Amino acid sequence: MFTRKFITLICIVFFTISVTAQKDSTVIKTKQQLIKSSRYNPLSPSKAAFFSAVFPGGGQIYNKKYWKAPIVWAAIGTSIYFYVDNSNAYDRYRKAFKLRKQGLQDEFTLDDGTVLLSTAGLENAQKVLRKNKDLSLLVGALLYVLQIVEASVNAHLLQFDTNDNLSINTTITPDPIFVEAPKVGLSFKYSF
Repeated sequence: MFTRKFITLICIVFFTISVTAQKDSTVIKTKQQLIKSSRYNPLSPSKAAFFSAVFPGGGQIYNKKYWKAPIVWAAIGTSIYFYVDNSNAYDRYRKAFKLRKQGLQDEFTLDDGTVLLSTAGLENAQKVLRKNKDLSLLVGALLYVLQIVEASVNAHLLQFDTNDNLSINTTITPDPIFVEAPKVGLSFKYSF
């Protein structure tokens, strides 16, 4: 009989302990960690770089920075425009130079034999236009690579947690000792 009462008392005590127990804080932390880990996607930067490599501006669209895509298109389009324009002008001057070397009439020589542009001028124009064409190609390639890097870095930075504690506030603090001498300074305050 004593054992029966003892077992019943122990069952009641364990039951009431489990009923009145508080929530485990480690369970809450793991749920918060799951929420944070769902925001972190380690493949996001590589996807953004891939989309930018396949279609310029695609990484910016993937990062939901839609306003950056037209800037990328305008920058790369401008370099393509200047490349094509310089290439066409180079071909025009090159053709005129070849015709003049063969003794034929070119577009820079009038019907009466008046030369509008000398042979040295044609050679100089070809050098300048070839240099401009190469520079336009180089700038276009650099802009292409830069937009890929920008999309990847932006995808990395989007995963960082930013809050109000991470801010810069400007304040003017007068120096009580040297009031008449203006001073400029910068201080950073941060808290965790």
